[in-house]
Amino acid sequence: MTVELISVGTEILLGNIVNTNAAYLAERCALLGLSCYHQSVVGDNEERLEEELRRALSRSDIVILSGGLGPTKDDLTKEVTAKVFGRELREDPHTRERIQEYFDRSGRKLTANNWKQALVPEGATVVDNHNGTAPGLILEGDVEEGKGRTAILLPGPPNEIRPMFERDIAPYLNRREPEGIYSHMIKICGMGESQVEDQITDLMEQANPTLAPYAKTGEVHLRITARAAGEEQAEALIRPVEEELYRRFGNRIFTNREEVTLEEDLVKMLEKRHMTLTTAESCTAGLLAGRIMNVPGASGVYREGYITYSNEAKEKLLGVRHETLQAHGAVSPETAREMAEGAAAHAEAQAALSVTGIAGPDGGTPEKPVGLVYIGCCVGGQTRTAMCHFTGNRAKNREYAVVNALTILREELLRQDSK
Repeated sequence: MTVELISVGTEILLGNIVNTNAAYLAERCALLGLSCYHQSVVGDNEERLEEELRRALSRSDIVILSGGLGPTKDDLTKEVTAKVFGRELREDPHTRERIQEYFDRSGRKLTANNWKQALVPEGATVVDNHNGTAPGLILEGDVEEGKGRTAILLPGPPNEIRPMFERDIAPYLNRREPEGIYSHMIKICGMGESQVEDQITDLMEQANPTLAPYAKTGEVHLRITARAAGEEQAEALIRPVEEELYRRFGNRIFTNREEVTLEEDLVKMLEKRHMTLTTAESCTAGLLAGRIMNVPGASGVYREGYITYSNEAKEKLLGVRHETLQAHGAVSPETAREMAEGAAAHAEAQAALSVTGIAGPDGGTPEKPVGLVYIGCCVGGQTRTAMCHFTGNRAKNREYAVVNALTILREELLRQDSK
């Protein structure tokens, strides 16, 4: 069954607000097993909205419209939909009563135009709005564009549309399309998208479940998606693919849970090993520490951090030797090593990460170009350094440096486990 989304509102077209409703509805519909091939945004214009709605109903079984259900004259979604379905608008006593109760509770003044929201197309199913005054509506029937079509009208504010969808619309759609979509996410670090895809080409050819890669900053996520009548059946389809991915990528996989981040996985690894961590940063200037401290409970493993942008700070706070900086420069494996070892010693931590590089856009030379970053990783008194070359802008280079530092520490913890 196909579903199409129409977002109504001139403010969306003008960029005054971000259209988060479309992303939310698309994802929820996909999880319900509905196929969505088209999305559109229409301003508050009757002629253009009617044209877009008729086009959508000609090619999709269900059209979900969000926005344009307010009390003002430019709120036209309900009126246009009623016209397309050939229905008259009639006042719904139940909705009128709910609107009155809403204003009585809130203490706000009710004006005459608010009763516009109590008008409902004949034969429509009214969906109560528990967070506002505009009810949702479901219209089913034949239109000139096709037989057996459905239009679902939802209010625009996210705090109204989402509870309404979860409470009433999702169960309705699930009855219409009982076969749902279920998925697992496999997250890989330390490999590029092309490398990963090269190893899963055969698995991507199957129809159910499907396997799709998504490139993230320094990570590759693999979504396994199965279409099934229930969760148990879906799990039976997904499990063999997931097991095969673990055989192929091993420890490169850091989680099979969508909500878990790389830094969360790393904090748990440190907790399990009863280890503490410190960071010493130059070009990332606290970005690495901040990402670690975004993890709830990270204070249990993170000792302290150092932002040493200048050479003087590297010497003073981390004990980097003046001779090292003179001979090799701040952006060098030697400096990254001494930064990590100095941070571990000063913080009395079992693990330390250091980052020093040229984020750009200026400061590069032929010998040390923009995007050159050295990472130091000291674990249990043993230190390794890594050289990275990034090709993004300043912000992207710093992000990649952080992800690579986290990945290197994770690899080193696993390597020492295997000894």
